[in-house]
Amino acid sequence: MIAETFNLAAYCGRIGFSGELRPDFATVQALMQHQLRSVPFENLDVLAGKPISLQPDDIVKKIIGRQRGGYCYEINGLFALALTALGVGWQFVAARPMFYPARRPRTHAALVVSLAEGQWLCDLGFGSYGIRAPLRLDVLDTPVPQDDDTFMLTQEEGDFILKALVEGEWRSQYGFNLCPVEWIDFAPANWMNSTHPDAVFTQKPLIVRFTEEGRSILFGDHFTQVAGRTVSKRTVAPSELALLLVEHFGLKANECSFHPAK
Repeated sequence: MIAETFNLAAYCGRIGFSGELRPDFATVQALMQHQLRSVPFENLDVLAGKPISLQPDDIVKKIIGRQRGGYCYEINGLFALALTALGVGWQFVAARPMFYPARRPRTHAALVVSLAEGQWLCDLGFGSYGIRAPLRLDVLDTPVPQDDDTFMLTQEEGDFILKALVEGEWRSQYGFNLCPVEWIDFAPANWMNSTHPDAVFTQKPLIVRFTEEGRSILFGDHFTQVAGRTVSKRTVAPSELALLLVEHFGLKANECSFHPAK
């Protein structure tokens, strides 16, 4: 995956990272956390009926140039470009979402990063119960606190399973294996997620931005803020939405092509 327009310095400026760049775990974790807190998970272009391009240069233009967010293919695609520029090895993995009542195809794109310490799951595009830092693949069945959430990797029938502790119960988020996946393999899933009437992304706004204290979530017209163990929820009026996107999700007003929930 190569983008002629990708510039590591511009990427670091977009995510607010000013530290030293090294091809090591500390840098990968820092970049991941800075990107999570700067680039929102969002589906505004899907709701506006705009095609979601998987061309790497289009992703750079959208997220860095226009300071937008995106969903898993765009957000993790951008992180893959940064890893390549940093000199860190990685591979895409195709993950099967597991929180739906019915079995789903492997439509989620995540990354496995190879470092001197081993292989790590990195995922910046899974929304609310997404991990906040890399998870080591060879540490299984061990709860890992991240911010005020707790995650765990297990293995079942040849797949790694990412689980999150939700209201005192371990809930499976998605499963994946290390079979080689190419970028082009996500094209059908991207088309389905951005056009199918039953896909969650085509139905209502879904926007998530992580903070040092927790996360902000807009789902439909419901706005939730999580700060530590404090959770506040409210319904937002259509007249508030554009300003909400600017203040809480870092999106520019002239980029907020917003369509209300169906």
